[in-house]
Amino acid sequence: MRAAALYSAAGAMLLTTLSAAPAGSTGAAVPGADERHGTAVAVARAKAAGLTFGSCPKERELPDHVKCGTVSVPLDYAHPDGKQIKLTVSRVRATHKDPHNSKRRVPSQGALVYNPGGPGASSLHFPLIGVLPAWKRLAGAYDLVGYAPRGVGPSAPLSCQDPKHSIKGPTQAPTYPSEAYKKERIARAKAYARGCAQRTGSALRHYNSLNNARDLDVLRAALGQEKLTFMGASYGTYFGAVYATLFPSHVRRMVFDSAVNPDPAQVWYRNNLAQSAAFEGRWEDFREWVAKHHDVYGLGDTSEEVMRNYDKVRARLAVKPAGGKIGTGQLQEAFLRAGYYDDYWPARAKALSAYLKGDPKPLVELAAPVTEAAAEDENSSAVYTAVECNDAPWPTDWAVWDRDNTRLARVAPFETWDNVWMNLPCAYWQAPRQEPLDVRTGPGEVPPILILAAERDAATPYEGALEMHRRLAGSVLVTERDAGTHGIAYGPNACVNGHLDAYLLEGRLPARRAACEGHPEPKPERPGDREAKKLRQQSETNPGGRPQDVAAARLPH
Repeated sequence: MRAAALYSAAGAMLLTTLSAAPAGSTGAAVPGADERHGTAVAVARAKAAGLTFGSCPKERELPDHVKCGTVSVPLDYAHPDGKQIKLTVSRVRATHKDPHNSKRRVPSQGALVYNPGGPGASSLHFPLIGVLPAWKRLAGAYDLVGYAPRGVGPSAPLSCQDPKHSIKGPTQAPTYPSEAYKKERIARAKAYARGCAQRTGSALRHYNSLNNARDLDVLRAALGQEKLTFMGASYGTYFGAVYATLFPSHVRRMVFDSAVNPDPAQVWYRNNLAQSAAFEGRWEDFREWVAKHHDVYGLGDTSEEVMRNYDKVRARLAVKPAGGKIGTGQLQEAFLRAGYYDDYWPARAKALSAYLKGDPKPLVELAAPVTEAAAEDENSSAVYTAVECNDAPWPTDWAVWDRDNTRLARVAPFETWDNVWMNLPCAYWQAPRQEPLDVRTGPGEVPPILILAAERDAATPYEGALEMHRRLAGSVLVTERDAGTHGIAYGPNACVNGHLDAYLLEGRLPARRAACEGHPEPKPERPGDREAKKLRQQSETNPGGRPQDVAAARLPH
């Protein structure tokens, strides 16, 4: 497809001409002896104390059969006897039921711990997923365990600004920002970074991927597991790989779904450039799908015509926000989600079509800010920013950001500048930066790890999965061909799910690499189509049964 050529040729070629690594990068980090000793102390304590489960906090709104507990971890692993923070953990015990044979009792395989990514996402709701058909076999064999990582929700929550400032509308999101707009966003980024430092103080530096991996080992011990069975999506694949590098002898089975590129030179500045380039291809996929269904939506029978109609909507919203709430910023966020999940495509195409015909209601319903989620979203954004800014060096000169992203926006305008504004506080960060760990395992150091990737995933471009596969000796890569959904575990692809079941339930893996044909494209929602409306509502609530949609309140990285 043309979109694939855009990313692999123009986008990738441009990325190679941009800064090779952020200023100050001198090589990959080697964790110190103090942190190793502190982790061993915390793990021993957690193993001795165990984890007591009872009722979950009411504000989590979890049903009674989900049980919760807390595990203590050091804020600073170099000082394990210093300040402790508590991570909230949720669990549903294995059912021991075989959904295909009611007379068979399924033996326990221990705990399966899940992280949905972010950084900044919680998996406290993850154990609920065991009732979905695709997950019932796993739920029979494993205790399903979710948790809120450090900084998230009830686990020593971070905050960088008053939540009332985090969700508001309407806002603007210019594709090609003016110099005046850039200056405004620079000022906002500086203020945000300053707020993170003022609200958290010296503790801010301890919210990072290395500590997330150490926390995971403490959680393993508290659960009474000698070895860890883990599934991570998106960012969860990165600190899962950090875990495998730090604690190879503690790994039982690991699934990395939609893998982040772990190359230290990519973390995180260049990973975000690659993400912006890849989103252009996925945006093209969406427009081509809409063009195929011109008879339903009337938005044009070519990708270019669909783009012109989208630009019409942007131009009108810039002058007069829909419902007083939806500006170009809200439009951008709503359609960015279409780059993550193709089962969101019908609702967005319908909303565009209705707006251009004089009915703004579907667009307002789709894109309006959810004020009730302001505190949760602010917390999630604070953790995202803290982890990414702490994990690695970032350019501290605005001229570098401006140069790299101005060039990239010439071929990939859809997401480039919005991605800049999301990450720009890292240019002005007031906590010390780490050097990223050189994620790598040698032959036989860890059991084989299963990596899942969609070939056209924009949030975590496919090159990241290839790099992860190269760095983890003995790993197996399963690719969903010509598909771009972000997070494919137990989605609509039976081939992918078959590999997952074989691995997690029986320890069986395919050859070093395997491929599955992509799942079918979504069907358009025609006016008056009640069944399509029902499916759309289900997909918006929990698209394809993906665990990150049960577990996370924000877009994964």
